[in-house]
Amino acid sequence: MSSFDIISPSTNEILAHRDYSDGNAIEKALAKATAAFKEWRRTSLAQRAEICLKMIQHFQNNIELFSEEITMQMGRPIQYSPFEIKGGLRERAEYMIKIAADTLADQKVSELNGFERFIKREPLGTILVLAPWNYPYLTSVNTIIPALMAGNTVILKHATQTALCAERYLEAFQAAGLPDGVFEILHLDHDQVSEIIKDKRIAYTAFTGSTEGGKAIQKAIGTRFISSGLELGGKDPAYVCSDSDLGNSIKNLVDGSFFNSGQSCCGIERIYVQEDVFDEFVDGFVKLTKNYILDDPMNNATTLGPMVRIKNAQSVIDQIESAVANGAVELIDRDDFPIMPLPYLAPQVLINVDHMMDIMKEETFGPVVGIMPVKSDEQAVKLMNDSRYGLTASIWTNDLERALRIGDHVETGTWFMNRCDYLDPELAWTGVKDSGKGCTLSTLGYNQVTRPKSFHLKLK
Repeated sequence: MSSFDIISPSTNEILAHRDYSDGNAIEKALAKATAAFKEWRRTSLAQRAEICLKMIQHFQNNIELFSEEITMQMGRPIQYSPFEIKGGLRERAEYMIKIAADTLADQKVSELNGFERFIKREPLGTILVLAPWNYPYLTSVNTIIPALMAGNTVILKHATQTALCAERYLEAFQAAGLPDGVFEILHLDHDQVSEIIKDKRIAYTAFTGSTEGGKAIQKAIGTRFISSGLELGGKDPAYVCSDSDLGNSIKNLVDGSFFNSGQSCCGIERIYVQEDVFDEFVDGFVKLTKNYILDDPMNNATTLGPMVRIKNAQSVIDQIESAVANGAVELIDRDDFPIMPLPYLAPQVLINVDHMMDIMKEETFGPVVGIMPVKSDEQAVKLMNDSRYGLTASIWTNDLERALRIGDHVETGTWFMNRCDYLDPELAWTGVKDSGKGCTLSTLGYNQVTRPKSFHLKLK
């Protein structure tokens, strides 16, 4: 049986050793989930909500331990890790539970004498959730909770880097009294994922990860008539207008660029600034960036931890060096941050960049951002759209009408004004172009894990 190690990026030590699930374990999980679906779909929404709320409470009761595990597995500073559980996971889960009854209620149509007609939302069956390492709970909860609330069963496979998070989910659902088989976990390699997607007992696949990974999911589905939700890469832009509150813009865009060491699909990776405030913005941005503390993520003062792997950090370095070789200028001196071994990587701010450089076109997924001056709204829109990605984009202005007008022309799943890098559970989370397809959160998120069934009943 093949296996894998979870190696902490902060210490390079092995945190845990796990075996990949073998064929017997995979078959057992599929069989149990399929059998459990028949009963689970008949349980009341109130019963489902009670169990899901108890699951959330289990996480709250163990927030210190689970937060430390997040930090040790993927390197996020310990001062931030608790918010993934007590903030994001709880907020999203509770909202999706709250709206379930109204969202899943039968949809009435116009009255017709002698007929009873309505549309019911039915669960799909067994949902396969493929979760990433960068936000191991935030990304997965977006599908897990609505899937279970709608009456589906779930099989969760986490990235091997954060495989302990899958085990914590299972522990939490067991503590909440979820019936056996309704929620299963598997540790799988890429080939095993491909095979399980092909199994007829999988009704839907939700994947968060790279664009190349999304293509692999699509290929594995092949000719099967099932859907998939794909939240993929991003190269999210921000446009800073001259009428914006520069202090607020700088504060939020520095955080949006470097939080989680830039390892966020909706993190800020490129910034366009109206040229009359360009120098002032850049000066403030660099000054605030230099306040970050690069250190061991288990230290409470640390604000910038290591990247997840050495190869990921080296990929970011390669993009920076390529940009500099083609004329970009680095504004963060190496002496501004301690020299630490990879995957620790200091933040970097680049100017004199253009769209001939990968740093402004291809996903970086690290602590670096390129900043360009622009002359007009039209130029900013053109540059923001000059990307194969379209997850989020933001504008920084005090003019709401301007934000609405420009937002209609930007190719993105979410359009922000004066904020970035945040998921509001009441709004649809979706991407365009190579950022994926499908939707999580909001009432629309339930459409992904259910199918409509029309009842057309003649009474006489």
